[in-house]
Amino acid sequence: MAELRGLAEQQGPSVTAPGATAASAEPSLPSQLADTTRRIAGDLGDQFNNLIAVIGNLFAGHPAGDNGRFDMTTFISATLNLGLVILATLVLFWVLRRLAGPLFTRLSHWSRHGAGKTPVLRLVLCVALAAAIDVLVVGLAYLGGNLMATFMVGETGELTTQASLFLNAFMVIELLKAGLRALFSSRYEGLRLLPIDSAEAGYWNRWLALLVGLLGYGVMVLEPLININISPTLAQGVNTLIMFGAFFYAVAVILKNRRRLYRAINDKAEQSTMAAGKVSLKLLARTWHLFALAYFVVVLLLTLLRPADALPFVLFATLKTLGIVVLGILLSTLLSQTIGRRITLSDDLRRKLPLLESRLNSYVPNALRFVRMLMVAAIILLVLNAWDALDLPAWYASESGGKLMGKVIGVAFILFVAAALWVTMASLIEHKLNADTGNGEPSARARTLLSLFRSALAVTLVTMTAMIVLAEIGINIGPLIAGAGVLGLAIGFGAQKLVQDIITGVFIQIENAMNTGDVVTVGGITGTAEKLSIRSVGIRDLNGTYHIIPFSSVDTVSNYMREFGYHVGEYGIAYRESIDEAIAQLHNAFDELAAGDEHKHDILEPLEVAGVIALADSSVNIRVRIKTVPGMQWAVGRAYNRLVKQHFDHAGIEIPFPHTTIYFGAGKEGEAPPANLRVMQQKFDADGRPHGQPESGNKVIAARPESGNKVIAARPESAVTEDAPNDRD
Repeated sequence: MAELRGLAEQQGPSVTAPGATAASAEPSLPSQLADTTRRIAGDLGDQFNNLIAVIGNLFAGHPAGDNGRFDMTTFISATLNLGLVILATLVLFWVLRRLAGPLFTRLSHWSRHGAGKTPVLRLVLCVALAAAIDVLVVGLAYLGGNLMATFMVGETGELTTQASLFLNAFMVIELLKAGLRALFSSRYEGLRLLPIDSAEAGYWNRWLALLVGLLGYGVMVLEPLININISPTLAQGVNTLIMFGAFFYAVAVILKNRRRLYRAINDKAEQSTMAAGKVSLKLLARTWHLFALAYFVVVLLLTLLRPADALPFVLFATLKTLGIVVLGILLSTLLSQTIGRRITLSDDLRRKLPLLESRLNSYVPNALRFVRMLMVAAIILLVLNAWDALDLPAWYASESGGKLMGKVIGVAFILFVAAALWVTMASLIEHKLNADTGNGEPSARARTLLSLFRSALAVTLVTMTAMIVLAEIGINIGPLIAGAGVLGLAIGFGAQKLVQDIITGVFIQIENAMNTGDVVTVGGITGTAEKLSIRSVGIRDLNGTYHIIPFSSVDTVSNYMREFGYHVGEYGIAYRESIDEAIAQLHNAFDELAAGDEHKHDILEPLEVAGVIALADSSVNIRVRIKTVPGMQWAVGRAYNRLVKQHFDHAGIEIPFPHTTIYFGAGKEGEAPPANLRVMQQKFDADGRPHGQPESGNKVIAARPESGNKVIAARPESAVTEDAPNDRD
């Protein structure tokens, strides 16, 4: 479009009527396009008429043409001599290519099966070496052709000019074909940059090589020879015919392969593991023929509009475009093979930081997508710059371009720093929480505090990164911060209980009041703290009931799991028993407990005997205390109670228990109701049970005579049981 506009402007200033404004003097873009199209059509018509006239002169026997000088004998001799130069150059080039074949085979094998380096790096290195060999072969063939032109044929000026035209065209065309072989190498799998199969590569290599040869030798050899020896008009017409022939040939090949290439690109899209790559390939599959047709249309128009310098411009722009696109593909492949593949850490690092590997493997693909987006944008800008559609250095030097690039780089740097900071801090927290790092199993308090700190760090990093990125791209975050403050104030008033929960929870954790796994009493509930968050604590009591207690309702935290615990036991003995003997038996029970395998590691200090703490109604109470590791005081107490009972029974020390006294009552005159007595002629034990009878046997029921309120238990020797009335004697 810029070329069309420039050519329209070069036609000279348009004539305007007197008094016309500057705005009306400037033709509109549709007018410029119409004038340019009309001029192209006129030039093509003139060329066609001149071409018909020159051909008519040739057939009429007047071959002098425009320049008035044409010698058929000299033309035939020069053509034969030039043919010898062409034949010798092509034969030498074929021989050199055959000699270089083993080198290409070895490079291809190392590229596909070699060890060391990333596969894409091996591919690039081998393709570069093969291209260097290709260039060397072309150069040697070019030098050989010059030598043959000098020593085989002669040194006439005409021959030197004609041979130079061919040799220069040979050099340019074969270098272009060497570049095509680097992209579409059909014979050597390991020297092909594009990821396509051999059949596909061979097809496109042949088609493009034929197109390059047709255009190159036609424009760089045939057209100048006709211009020198026959007629410039005929040469210009031939040049136009060559360009139109190449254009229609290219259009026919593109339309013929439209569906086939569509299916091939779609298959590549289905194999892509990234959503963005899959969408891009599917879009390319639908539109590739449009880009190809647009390219050849632009080439044809430039050739018609700028016949003098169109070919060099198109050639260099095409080479730049191919180089940029191929470089982008290689960089993307390199990123996929080096950074995009799964990261595997060492066993020692994985043991110390178990979540680092999975975290890196989740972050790296996202970073790779961002880098690929930047690469696609850079490729588009560089391609536009190669075709003079955009002056990239001037755009970057402008204020808008500099700001945009600065924002992109700034956002990328902020995101990178935030991700690196999160990975570093989270890894350090995991290092502290991991029992295999050398510091041993972390305490419950450390686990709780570090988990809360990690959550707070994540929220803080996300918030700060979002704010900084918004500020970097030019969004005013002042109102956003003010709105967030007002919203936070409203939430604070509306959720005072929640705020109190969180603040109390933070101080409970800082003061290490309790941790998960501790046995505590919180809010009147005693149990094990199973879950501890910044707002509440989950308690599992002895019955298995799970209680969730918010910290705002916690006034006191009783923790039974700090440093050590005590079993405090109070043991009552009968008044008739010896206190010293009872204390001795308590020590014996403790010694047996401390010597056993089950609880000897749970006892921290010897038995503490506080002594007699109370003279109760029916017992003398003795208090003891056993110091244990935290959490084991209950198990140690249960085991000690069992041993105390056994030792008291063995020593005959009575442990008092409640007794029931039956009172039969008395009348106004002092008489008592009759009582049934069972007299057994058998000895009784101290509890009133006959010897050899179980506890559920007969018991002694005592009668209360008038004199006193004492219980008199009679143990007659006879086994006679009788009922007797109440006797006052």
